[in-house]
Amino acid sequence: MSMRKLIAILCVFVLTVGIFGGCASDDEQPSSSNSEKKSDTKSESKGEEKPYELSFLFLGDDAAKSVNADNDRVVKEMSERLGVTFQFRSVPEGGYEKINIAIASGDLPDVVNSSYPNAAVSQWIRDGVILPINDYFDIMPTVKEQCERESWTAVDGQYYGYPFIAQKGITNSNIVVRGDWMEELGIEEPQTLDEFHDMLLKFRADKDTYGISGAKPIGNFAWVFHAYGLEYADWSLDVDSNVIPKFEDPSFKLGMEYLKTLWDEDLIDKEFMLNDNKMKEEKWYQGKVAVVDLPLYRHVSRHEGNLQKVDPNGKLTYIAPPAGPEGNRGFAGEGKSGMLTAITAACEQPEKAAAFIELLVSPEGRDLLTLGIEGVHYTKDGDTINYNLEEREKDNFASNGWSHFLAWGTVTWPLASNYLPQIEPNRERALDSVDFASQYQMGNLVPLKTESEIEFKGLLDEIYNEKFIMMLTGEVTIDEGITSLSEEWRDQGGDQVLAEVQKIYDSLK
Repeated sequence: MSMRKLIAILCVFVLTVGIFGGCASDDEQPSSSNSEKKSDTKSESKGEEKPYELSFLFLGDDAAKSVNADNDRVVKEMSERLGVTFQFRSVPEGGYEKINIAIASGDLPDVVNSSYPNAAVSQWIRDGVILPINDYFDIMPTVKEQCERESWTAVDGQYYGYPFIAQKGITNSNIVVRGDWMEELGIEEPQTLDEFHDMLLKFRADKDTYGISGAKPIGNFAWVFHAYGLEYADWSLDVDSNVIPKFEDPSFKLGMEYLKTLWDEDLIDKEFMLNDNKMKEEKWYQGKVAVVDLPLYRHVSRHEGNLQKVDPNGKLTYIAPPAGPEGNRGFAGEGKSGMLTAITAACEQPEKAAAFIELLVSPEGRDLLTLGIEGVHYTKDGDTINYNLEEREKDNFASNGWSHFLAWGTVTWPLASNYLPQIEPNRERALDSVDFASQYQMGNLVPLKTESEIEFKGLLDEIYNEKFIMMLTGEVTIDEGITSLSEEWRDQGGDQVLAEVQKIYDSLK
């Protein structure tokens, strides 16, 4: 890192730390454990060198326990293996903006984890805030293998962290229905758009509730457009093989007309664009809506358990996305985004940070974080794992055989690792929900995100979302909305994005 960049970062810190520290409330600060500041590397009283204190700022996992590393035997084991002590700070799952604020303030940890790719991470790379890790590949074999697998993440041949790309070839996203209501009303699983519409009408009439809901900003109605023939999850092609945005594909107009019918008949929750995911789930648990999109797999027990707290007879049923006139159907798109775990320029011992990231992703590290210490947190009887739940509880493991707080949300998810504890309730059903959903996952036209796509994403998404809601609610006609959406989207950076995507598509043909 150049001296000029280091001075710039220090200046930003001096100017902003008072604002960042004084204005944010406690629940807006990244949560922390262990000491709040790095300890001196040497003991003044004895002159003994202390282990390096490695700080890690990361996205938490809502299914995990809160970060509390004090007296944690798994953390102690990691400390002994690496020759470091730790300072952990986390933000709530999905709270990467708080990560960005911390980094922008100059509050640099040794290791940082954030969503990826995004404009903030690209800026970190340009400004030298995070370091290339190629020089540490000799002590990071698992990381090296993953980087080479996701070679598109390199910038001028340099990798700037461990890239985890979620839901590639597998998905846990399902369309979920109140199965008890289906049974009560004698409704068979709908196979077509017309049958799905009829099901919502019956729910509306009998239960006096909305048929379907979603989460802000515009819900997840991809299944409608795929039913009308949209072939890819990311882009489309015109008749001359030119890359076009999905809303210029003929399927988009047909899909919007279908959704507009549902809206006009009060079959779509009128406030869905205000829901966060938790609000959407709560509405479904409470019987305010009949159909939602939910992540299943490890969440099957949680969702159905929460439903049955409200209605003991409640039943979770997942269904296939309905088919369109030509028999097309699909739902979740294959991933091209996830998370990046990187070493910052503030790290005084980057080789220690590199070894830490490698431990998080290596097979032995995964065993430590999911199972714990053999003989303490679990024992083995052949292939059978016997979980010592009482001891696991002492060391920040989640319940029912689930994992340590460091296991998920940074370098992998349980779905990607095919991890379910042997004592997981509804294990077979959880596995089936993934097999079922993955049948309907839609591939991408292009397997990566371009620089301009990352740069303009926020603005282009805002334009699309605004026009989508205007068309859905009837503020503009669908034809008018598509025309204005296309013009504004292309004018505000879309054409530049399309040009880059076209080059990649042509090179892959």
